[in-house]
Amino acid sequence: MPTIVLIGTCDTKLPEILYLRSQILLLPDTNVHLLDVGRQSVSHPAITLGPSGLLRDYASPSDPKDIHSLQSLPRNELVELMSRVATTHVKHLFSQDQIHAIVSLGGSNATALAAPVMRNALPIGFPKLMVSTVASGDTGPYVGETDITMMYSVVDVAGLNEVLRGVLENAAGAVVGMADAYQKRMAERKGREGGEREKKVRVGITMFGVTTPGVDAIRQYLESKYPDVFETMVFHATGHGGKAMERLVRAGDLDAVIDLTTTELADELVGGVMSAGPDRMRAAVEKGIPYVVSLGALDMVNFGPKGTVPERFRKDEERKLYEHNPTVTLLRTSVEECKEIGERMCEKLVEGADASKIQVWIPRGGLSMLSVPGAPFEDKDADEALFRAVHDGLRSSDILIRDDERNVNDKGFAHDIAEAMARLLGLSSDQES
Repeated sequence: MPTIVLIGTCDTKLPEILYLRSQILLLPDTNVHLLDVGRQSVSHPAITLGPSGLLRDYASPSDPKDIHSLQSLPRNELVELMSRVATTHVKHLFSQDQIHAIVSLGGSNATALAAPVMRNALPIGFPKLMVSTVASGDTGPYVGETDITMMYSVVDVAGLNEVLRGVLENAAGAVVGMADAYQKRMAERKGREGGEREKKVRVGITMFGVTTPGVDAIRQYLESKYPDVFETMVFHATGHGGKAMERLVRAGDLDAVIDLTTTELADELVGGVMSAGPDRMRAAVEKGIPYVVSLGALDMVNFGPKGTVPERFRKDEERKLYEHNPTVTLLRTSVEECKEIGERMCEKLVEGADASKIQVWIPRGGLSMLSVPGAPFEDKDADEALFRAVHDGLRSSDILIRDDERNVNDKGFAHDIAEAMARLLGLSSDQES
């Protein structure tokens, strides 16, 4: 019987929350764990745990300890506190295998409160659904690099009506279906772990449109030469993609990484729209898993439509801009930027690294489709500044650097990287050339 956590502020949205709960319970063999995270205490038999209980059981020594102390808290502090204690509670429920899905309901504050609970308490793969008034806007701050599903409420969560009832009925069906699928998947996984099927080696690979041929060649090589050995997971290096990959690394859900496309470092340095933050490239190093790194798409920084590119770049005649499509404009990285990107990359690789698990492959023939000879972003000086910075930064380390005259999308280059990873994993019988 699946149990679904329903999280919301019962002091402001009780009728709507109870309606969603009733629709979930209409479906066969389902339980609801109703978690009230409101400011005011509400007495109702449907509520499993309210704010008083959350504070009693999960507040830190410096937090308010009773419901009355919540009344004077500013709204932002209240949201942070209730989100934190709810996260601890949901994490406990998950660790005990007591829950199988989570759903939240509310406006901007309830969404801001529930989103960290889903992101921080529950792993990728666990069903997470948010019914929200802000689901049709910029959902990035709520979803982050996780698999939260957001459903737009269409009307405000302020009184039941025909539209909201329909949305909540759909939400109930969706979350129960997700919970059922999750239960079945977990049962199958336990069966595999019991010896029914050998676990595959899970390899994350980073990709961009301009490095897709290289990534496809890596995948196809691993799958054809080592059938039933590898499971590859490709991550689009759009900022959230890099974060998602590294979240899975830290969670132990990836065994190795081929970081072919490290372009997010360029966006972080220059201010592009696809940065993965300052900690990008640290996870695999810290985890000590096999890590093959290349320089894919470090020839570019990503912006939106051309008019959104910062004026200093548009007015500088020496900076190359390329309209990838109507919504994406690319800026060619300069000599100075490439040098600093290389330095930053090396700093991350050598911090606490097991050098024997790390390799850096330099594709001197081109960092992407756009920087091969004759392409719009060809710039040998900028590329050489990057290559030199990598060599200088790793000179005192034992990390292997492989210089290669081919470009990042060359099939032979991709195959050699794939084989290098197989050697790091102890799976290859080929001798290293």
